[in-house]
Amino acid sequence: MNRRVLPIVLIVLLLVVTGVVYYRYFFVFGEGVKAGTMNYFVKKGNLFKTYEGRLIQTGIRSQTQGNIQSNEFMFSVTDEKVADKLNHSAGAMLDLHYKEYKHTLPWRGVSVFVVDSVMLATPVTPTAP
Repeated sequence: MNRRVLPIVLIVLLLVVTGVVYYRYFFVFGEGVKAGTMNYFVKKGNLFKTYEGRLIQTGIRSQTQGNIQSNEFMFSVTDEKVADKLNHSAGAMLDLHYKEYKHTLPWRGVSVFVVDSVMLATPVTPTAP
């Protein structure tokens, strides 16, 4: 009887560990679109070189005085084609589609927000003072 129970317990334990790892690192918790102007976009890292960026969102204001709300969206990019498009869109008004994960992975970047596509890139024309 003991020889039958041990493999079943090990299989159940393996399934539970696999489920927890999947939920923490690979399950897409949320996805959406953020709009704004890209502040910076770099490729960096010690072992895994990843693309990291910051989008400055416009139009975000606090509803009550004294509350400061961040208008920066920190993100990572894993797709080379998306990174190339972002590198060529500096200063443009961007609509970025992203996926949000529970935790980061070293090869996916330092942010839980991973941009997977550039939906719209509109060049910004400067206004005269």
